[in-house]
Amino acid sequence: MQTELSRSLGITYPIIQGGMAWVAEHHLAAAVSEAGGLGLIGAANAPADWVREQIREAKKLTEKPFGVNIMLMSPHADEVAKVVVEEGVKVVTTGAGNPEKYMEQWKDAKIKVIPVVASVALAKRMERSGADAVVAEGCESGGHIGESTTMTLVPQVADAVQIPVIAAGGIADGRGIAAALMLGAKGVQMGTCFVVTDESQVHDNYKERILKAKDIDTKVTGRSTGHPIRTLRNEMTKKYMELEMQGASFEELEYLTLGGLRKAVVDGDVKNGSVMAGQIAGMVRERMSCQDLIQKLVRETDALMKGVASYE
Repeated sequence: MQTELSRSLGITYPIIQGGMAWVAEHHLAAAVSEAGGLGLIGAANAPADWVREQIREAKKLTEKPFGVNIMLMSPHADEVAKVVVEEGVKVVTTGAGNPEKYMEQWKDAKIKVIPVVASVALAKRMERSGADAVVAEGCESGGHIGESTTMTLVPQVADAVQIPVIAAGGIADGRGIAAALMLGAKGVQMGTCFVVTDESQVHDNYKERILKAKDIDTKVTGRSTGHPIRTLRNEMTKKYMELEMQGASFEELEYLTLGGLRKAVVDGDVKNGSVMAGQIAGMVRERMSCQDLIQKLVRETDALMKGVASYE
């Protein structure tokens, strides 16, 4: 299960773990990398010192490549951009912004840069600016989403750029990976499946909520504000959507979700917290280690790709 992407990143399998805020810390990132994928540390809004510590802790657990996901809207983005260079990180993925201002320093440090995109136009711009690959993320994903589905976005991006495309959103098993490869992707990024792994440090309540989720259990809040977010439905989403229907202000809606992800991930408050998960939550049925999950995904994908000459 080698592709152009996995060879470029120096990993065994073209499977990338999503850089989920409050979830993607060093234990999970290292475990995914040790299992042959590419683990990511999610910098989110964290200060640079925290990111530096996470990188150093991950290096104690694995000698294999791992990356850092940088949310470019973070007030600490400039400092984190320097930290990944100073700490010798191999891969950077980016979201919530344009990474062009950092591209030169990252490329000089031989860091592979992989922006997350939700449109063909942004994918082409990232290619022109020197990106090594792009993650085409469909609206099936958990957390902040765009409008296009993975099924429609991936092939259009793959046709538009020459660099490898990584499919994200709605992928939970080998069927999803095989489908993504057939659509023109060279790899996949997965988030929700890794949340429930043994090495994931999230609260058990969060994991159980995903494991018990049904196919219709995700909701998208924030469409009226222009910042749509997919989560599992609970008391918070119910109240949020009621306020949206009533025309509540952006400030009022933001106050309702303030600290919501931390409530769910750390405190285990899955009623009032923000339980971010993708639409495939209904397919996630068992806990296992990152090693077992990745081997399961590889076996399933290989079985489906037998009729294909190669993964190229």
